[in-house]
Amino acid sequence: MTSDEALVLFDWLHRCEGSNRVLPPEHHGEQVALWNLSALLERELVEPFRSDYRGLVDRARVRLAGEEVPS
Repeated sequence: MTSDEALVLFDWLHRCEGSNRVLPPEHHGEQVALWNLSALLERELVEPFRSDYRGLVDRARVRLAGEEVPS
């Protein structure tokens, strides 16, 4: 997993927690897997603690989409 993938996935997971925008897991095992993934990403990423977090996520999304990153 690249650092951009990890950051974008981490941000998405945290935005989806408790929302009704995404289908809930069908089985408790799926929920546990998502919690474990979120915890793993939390341990590895330093970006969520940076003051420019939102910009970092935005630029990572653009790079993953193959778009040109604005300067």
